[in-house]
Amino acid sequence: MDLRKKQQLKQVSSIRFVLPFILFFIVASYEIWEHWALEGKIEFDFHLTYEVLFFGVFGPIAVFFALSFIIRLLKKEIAISTELESLNRNLEKLVTERTEALKLRNSELARANEELKQLDRLKSDFVSLVSHELRGPLTTLNGGLEVALQTEDQLPSEPRRILKVVARESKRLTEFVQSILDVSRLEAGKFNFTPGPVALSPMIRRIVELTCDCGEHKVVWGIPEDLPPVWADEIYLEKIISNLLTNAVKYSPPAKPIKLFAELIDNELEITVTDYGRGIPVAMQNKIFERFNRLERGDRITTKGWGLGLYFAKALTEAQDGKITVKSPVHAPPHSPGTAFTITLPVTAEVPEDV
Repeated sequence: MDLRKKQQLKQVSSIRFVLPFILFFIVASYEIWEHWALEGKIEFDFHLTYEVLFFGVFGPIAVFFALSFIIRLLKKEIAISTELESLNRNLEKLVTERTEALKLRNSELARANEELKQLDRLKSDFVSLVSHELRGPLTTLNGGLEVALQTEDQLPSEPRRILKVVARESKRLTEFVQSILDVSRLEAGKFNFTPGPVALSPMIRRIVELTCDCGEHKVVWGIPEDLPPVWADEIYLEKIISNLLTNAVKYSPPAKPIKLFAELIDNELEITVTDYGRGIPVAMQNKIFERFNRLERGDRITTKGWGLGLYFAKALTEAQDGKITVKSPVHAPPHSPGTAFTITLPVTAEVPEDV
């Protein structure tokens, strides 16, 4: 491309000098022939001089400058083309270098990702192994404490108090170990679900009366009897709702009610647990479902817990084709805006075909 343009430039440069002389010669010859040969007289003629100057001199000069302008444009075009080709070569070289660097970086990232996955598997296996090994001794310890507390009336007051504290903390540790085992199995894909139609109203009543330790809190629920059953694993759905109720009790002021409602919306059942606690800041609402993440406030006493309850509840809900959402504030009073957790699950009238 550049070679052809250079050849054109050379040709135009040659024509720039030759063409004006040719034009002058042609014009001068024609005018002299017209005025002297045809008219048959050789003398000074103003019209002859005027036409020779105008057509034979000024015309070729204009042609010369026009060709000079074209030559200058061609030189600029050649310079720009040369610069563009140089830029293209540099760009291709840079792209090649960056592509190789990206390939190397991607290879390193893939290797690091595999190492992290391996470490995560080792961590999960280690935690599962330790938790499993702890569960046996804890079961024995809890059994022994239950036997000892059967005769607590025969014990002095101080040993009896210490024994109750040990039994309570041993129960908490057992629950923590079981939570770790459940989370490890769930992350490893070894959690076995047995889905089926679940009637919500009797299950909620059982949770409130038997499972949830609500203390001074009154649980207000509105569960219509005519709700269709949801398609879920009854044991784990009960665990999810119980977890949310326990969480609401934990973060609510004493004597404040806990509300539990359910309603059918677009062939999905929404179960909502609402409290009158201090609420959850908007910036923290996406983080509370992460493992070991707990909402800390400087203006209240930190409640007991491990930060696994909401993570486990969300994981169990999503594993059953449901979802869990949070809303805060819920109420108008600024000192108790409250929080509402909503579980959404599909309803069923018959067993799905893929089960």
